Amino acid sequence: MQNLINIETKNINDELIQTVNARDLHTFLESKQDFSTWIKKRISDYGFVENKDFIRFHKKMEANNATIIDYHISLDMAKELSMVERNEKGKQARQYFIECERRILQPKLSNDPTNLGLPNFLDPAESAIAWAEQHKKVQLLGVQVQQLETEIDSLKNLFQVGMSPVQFCKQLNGVNINQVNLFLESRHFLYDAEKDISKAHVWRVHSYARDTYLTESPFIMTNDYGQRQCYKIILLKKGATWLYNQYLKGKLPMKKDWNGEFTHDKYNQVA
Repeated sequence: MQNLINIETKNINDELIQTVNARDLHTFLESKQDFSTWIKKRISDYGFVENKDFIRFHKKMEANNATIIDYHISLDMAKELSMVERNEKGKQARQYFIECERRILQPKLSNDPTNLGLPNFLDPAESAIAWAEQHKKVQLLGVQVQQLETEIDSLKNLFQVGMSPVQFCKQLNGVNINQVNLFLESRHFLYDAEKDISKAHVWRVHSYARDTYLTESPFIMTNDYGQRQCYKIILLKKGATWLYNQYLKGKLPMKKDWNGEFTHDKYNQVA
């Protein structure tokens, strides 16, 4: 397969992800826009999230000592950017990334079709190493399964249909619930539809997260100043899973007097 665009492994959100340099993709797609305008508009228009879909690097140019920003984007993001170009180059790039993913996932066998990559069990040393490695994998898998079962059990107790992200996080020890929606805004899950900064937020769900992590329900709020169109932000199960994982990673906004314990109140009922 011809190497149309170089693919590198980068660490995104503590995961090793296959990525593409967005500048290389921009060049290949032959976009008429300058790179900076192109990538910022694509991120904004399609709701891509930093440290999930892409990471940024500041790169100093030796020629003029200027600093530029490079974007390393996931293959999923690269496929979507290629698709929205709606031209032959975009189609070619998308098919290339799909083939790259297929080859990455495909088991790597040796050139000998009879060699399935198994250890030589007639060799005592190789056999012992193989069994030791397998034992480690089984132990690790057991720990991972136990952690997953604990998380699933916690979510069953915590998540209720129709609750908001704030209501969900209220059950998590130490979370600053006054900052939850602002945190979701920083991750491009929510945006403030109220343009007047003197008025309270009117939270809406970004297209990226809508009907996947969150949804919204419109309602009319009446106060001393009259009526106002607002929206209740409703958490979906995938969104609850994501929030809970962010909590366990210590990434949610926490209270200053938090005791450092990741616990929750599974008996807290939502009105």
